[in-house]
Amino acid sequence: MESCEKSVSEGIQKEDVTLEPIGQPIVEKNDDVAENAAERQVSKYAKMTKEELVVSLSGLLDQQDVDIKDDVTAIKHHFYNIRKAELEEEKKSFVERGNELAAFAPMPDAQEEQLKVLLQKYKDIRAAQQEALEAQLQENLSKKQAIIAELESIVADPDNINKQYQKFQQLQSDFKEVGNVPPTDDKQLWKAYQLVTENFYDLWKMNKELRDYDFKKNLEAKEALCEEAEALAAEKDVISAFNKLQRLHEKWREVGPVVKDLRESIWGRFKDASTVVNKRHQAFFEEKKAKEKENEEAKVAICQEAESIELPTLTSFQQWDEATKQIIALQERWKTLGYAAKKVNNELFARFRKSCDEFFAQKAVFFKNRKDEFAVNLAKKHELCEKAESLKDSTDWKTTADALIELQKEWKKIGPVPKKSGDAVWKKFIEACDYFFENKNKNVRNVHQEERANLEKKRVLVEKLKNIDEAMPKADIRNLLKDMSAEFKGIGHVPFKERDKIYNEYKTALNAAYDKFDLDGKKMRMNNFVSNVSEISNDKNKLFKERERLVRLYEQKKNEVKTFENNLGFFNVTSKTGGAVLKEMENRIARAKKDLETLEEQIGLIDEKL
Repeated sequence: MESCEKSVSEGIQKEDVTLEPIGQPIVEKNDDVAENAAERQVSKYAKMTKEELVVSLSGLLDQQDVDIKDDVTAIKHHFYNIRKAELEEEKKSFVERGNELAAFAPMPDAQEEQLKVLLQKYKDIRAAQQEALEAQLQENLSKKQAIIAELESIVADPDNINKQYQKFQQLQSDFKEVGNVPPTDDKQLWKAYQLVTENFYDLWKMNKELRDYDFKKNLEAKEALCEEAEALAAEKDVISAFNKLQRLHEKWREVGPVVKDLRESIWGRFKDASTVVNKRHQAFFEEKKAKEKENEEAKVAICQEAESIELPTLTSFQQWDEATKQIIALQERWKTLGYAAKKVNNELFARFRKSCDEFFAQKAVFFKNRKDEFAVNLAKKHELCEKAESLKDSTDWKTTADALIELQKEWKKIGPVPKKSGDAVWKKFIEACDYFFENKNKNVRNVHQEERANLEKKRVLVEKLKNIDEAMPKADIRNLLKDMSAEFKGIGHVPFKERDKIYNEYKTALNAAYDKFDLDGKKMRMNNFVSNVSEISNDKNKLFKERERLVRLYEQKKNEVKTFENNLGFFNVTSKTGGAVLKEMENRIARAKKDLETLEEQIGLIDEKL
């Protein structure tokens, strides 16, 4: 910004021939204006191929007097992005063929060689242009120094100042028409020109009316420029206002001097108006840079979130779907963001695109592998379905039931399949199983009468439990309850709908009898066990043998519970008899768990003795 201020200030000085004081820099140029224009100009190269980029560069080099620096930079950038991607693919292919990465050597690229030739040509052109520019600046310096020397010669002859007015004006015009000079000489040259100009006007003995008219005309012109500059403060387009201000400064340089008393005030007015526009312009680009910084941070956060997705942990369709939604959401967020700073914007986009490309590539591999796996699993389920359909008409009830249960176990071990085809094959499989078990159930309907008779027997037995003679000795009552329990268990099946009800009545009556006569069966067994352990408490070998026996019994009972619980998963609760079998299995599990509790107490008692 300091160099921009210097060039503008000196530009004002070298064009203005007034005696006005040279103020502080009032016009600031911002490189971001040129950068934005260049960004829009070169964005067209982003989608070109290498061949198209080379052709475009060749065409640009044929143009004359056109600044193509940004275009050349963009072409080179996009070309080597493409070339880098090609080299990565060549390396990958080279390694996949079984070669060592260290042995890799890139294949020659004709377009790259042609690009290098064109870039060297561009470099040579730039060097020639720079050399020509420097020569022109030196030539302009010599011309302006010669003009200043002539002006000084006029000022050195004060007696003929009035006669030299027209020549002095012509020399001023000639000085303005000469172009720029080397920056190192510009300031000193301007001071010399300004000094000789001021000296000329101080010595000039022109007609008062003519001089006043000239000053008045210049004042009106500068007031008009001030009004235009002040009006720019209300213009909505900050960039347009800034550019218009540059043109107003160019006009200001061309206007001659005003009366000495007004020089500082008119210059101060124009400078103040310029300051307002410059501050708006500076604030605009500071805000733009702040927004670019904000966009950069937001894009870095998006890149980090995309990179944080651990692809190896995505092992299911649901996980991949959720991750895909996350990636798409990140892409939508990216679209809502504006540009970051030019030096990082392309890098961030390449970084985010790389993460997205890797994600979707891995997703494609996963779905391909799962598709093959699904096909294998579906074939296995079709095979089980065919086996089930071949068994559904069998009348070998026990063998076939066991075989179908084994098929159901195998079915559970098979992995996932596509939902639509999986539902269809499952429906055929379960229909075959249900068909067999329904036929099996129909075969045993003739036992219903027997079940009704058994129900009546159990009801009679329950009534007996409720009406035990209280005068009987406890030992006789205990034996009676034991015999009645054995009798209840010995009675066959009852109707399914009455099964739980009669069993609950029996258990209620039996528990009531134990409570009524103070005969806790579990407590009685524990008391007998305690008595037996006490008898052998002095013999450690017998205690160890008894403990080993109880531990074996505990493990057997524990495995029995586990088997019962596993079998629960194989029952079809949707069939007519599935619910009854499931209830019986749950009762058996509950009884087995109570036995485990008793065994744990008994083992603990022996451990205390040991």
